[in-house]
Amino acid sequence: MLLVEPARPRVVREHPMAGWLAVATVCFGAFMGQLDASIVTLTFPALQAEFHAPLAAVEWVSLAYLLTLVGLVAAAGRIADAKGRKLIYLYGFLVFTAASAACALAPGLGWLIGFRMLQAAGAAMLQANSVALVVTSVPRDKMRAALGVQAAAQALGLALGPALGGVLVGTVGWQWVFWVNVPVGIVALVAGRYLLPRTRQRTRLGSFDWPGLVALAVATTALLLGVSAVSGLPLPLWAGLALIAVSALGFAAFVLRERRAADPLVDLKVLPPMAGLAGALCAYLVLFGPLTLFPQVLGAHGSAGLVLTALPAGFAVAAVFAERLLPRRWGARARGLAGAITGTIAAGVLAVAPSVPVWVAVWLFVLGLGLGVFIPANNSAIMGAIPLRVAATGGGLVNMARGLGTALGVAIVTLFLHVADATGAPGTGPRLALAALLVFGSAAAVTAVASRPGKGPS
Repeated sequence: MLLVEPARPRVVREHPMAGWLAVATVCFGAFMGQLDASIVTLTFPALQAEFHAPLAAVEWVSLAYLLTLVGLVAAAGRIADAKGRKLIYLYGFLVFTAASAACALAPGLGWLIGFRMLQAAGAAMLQANSVALVVTSVPRDKMRAALGVQAAAQALGLALGPALGGVLVGTVGWQWVFWVNVPVGIVALVAGRYLLPRTRQRTRLGSFDWPGLVALAVATTALLLGVSAVSGLPLPLWAGLALIAVSALGFAAFVLRERRAADPLVDLKVLPPMAGLAGALCAYLVLFGPLTLFPQVLGAHGSAGLVLTALPAGFAVAAVFAERLLPRRWGARARGLAGAITGTIAAGVLAVAPSVPVWVAVWLFVLGLGLGVFIPANNSAIMGAIPLRVAATGGGLVNMARGLGTALGVAIVTLFLHVADATGAPGTGPRLALAALLVFGSAAAVTAVASRPGKGPS
């Protein structure tokens, strides 16, 4: 019975709001994942002090999590499409919640990083199925609205993270950043058991594509290790450049393997539009870059937490109200382009404006508005372009792009801060980092222009 998806009670299954109850349940995972992602960056200064470690080492509390997530999320989606999305989702919550408690009890930085990798394995099982559970629980014409609700839950987690993290780190300690996941996880497990639907359309798993998984893991790990090596991690420069080259070879090997495998980890024939995946990567890079940058600029708590809350607050406002306020005739492409342009303008202003907390908060809010319009529209376009039978695989790829974008947001900000310090001009680091975010915001706008409407809502 432990490997069989439990059925919903009949009263839930036949309720006219059954689909929206499932969406609400998925929002627990969306909230928890983004709360964890945004709150952890506030611990960096405290971890640097407690473990006497540089930022380039401490950032691996986030990067190890994100690397594991990126490496496993596509595989988790592939397994879920065959064995059941609800089943894998619930086990993901169990692993994530238990690992969160282990992180809070970690006796050292190495232990903490290891437990974060276990936590990420649970998060991969959650995130591979979250988008798929949403789009298979509601009618296709409600898909964009449902994804907007999920994005709002993500934004709420992001919004609470900086403020809550600042309070927790400054009062009871960094360990409580992980303890807060435990009660939410318990409630989500119970809700998921009774409110999520079983999987109706499945695909044959066949033989698992271990070579594809290894190639993907090598590519992503080498990429972020390489960036970290030139960002202050105690490795020689040549090692960093070699790792980046290994990453390029890993990605090439992954593509070749997937084209030839009988049962590929990622079926390239039903791959979502590459422009959409690139847009997701760029958007989350721009979203998480400031969450890493401003705690270093403004401090670990106090005003930094309040200022950073403006970014996800803007995201939440847009995710909740964009569907109602933007013209109904606008499809995913028009909405995505409007959001990307808004975010790019905000990133440009932040790159040249003085770092006055109130001014920064205003433009972080505008940046959040732009991303809150772009991301749901982009996700809708991606999911509308793939068959429902591989919804979890597609959702896994979306979340893989999101995880890689998040990791690169952390790594690129760290890189520019390190380069500025190494050249004797530390004051230029934040400006350089914000200029990089402007470039990636502009790239997201380009992907919105290049994207093609899918079969779902456009």
